[in-house]
Amino acid sequence: MSELNEIILEQISLFVMGLTGLILLMAILMMVQGAKLRKMRRKYEAMMSGNGVEDLETLLVNLKNQGDMLEEGQLEQKELIEAAHARMRGMKSKVAMKRYNAFGERGNDLSFSLAILDDNHNGIVLSSLHNRESSYIYAKPLEKGESSYALSPEEKEVIALALQQI
Repeated sequence: MSELNEIILEQISLFVMGLTGLILLMAILMMVQGAKLRKMRRKYEAMMSGNGVEDLETLLVNLKNQGDMLEEGQLEQKELIEAAHARMRGMKSKVAMKRYNAFGERGNDLSFSLAILDDNHNGIVLSSLHNRESSYIYAKPLEKGESSYALSPEEKEVIALALQQI
């Protein structure tokens, strides 16, 4: 039993020295971490206190509110642009005209056909037929490029010319 006690005494001194070294190492690490933590805490407090400017939390709240207002404004602008685009599609932007001599008499090409269409191919075709004795003006409505009234070849041609425009 005394041999066992001697082995334990030898081992206990090594064990105690190992634990003492481990405790010293842990104490050094704790001091280093404490110094880092104090430095970080000082930076955090300086950032949150504001240093003449409002604190970070107020700044972030204000930035979020500004972002929300910008987003609302952007949505309003998008709606306005879409409304303007829809109105533009309904505007009569495709126009074509053809002059011709309707009666084959001597003279100039005083008769004409004029097509005015929108992007949906809706609009009107106007034809003016002119001869020496009289002048006639006809207006025919167009829906999707077609009319419920009979169209002359010149009117069909001027509608085709207007539809070719971009």
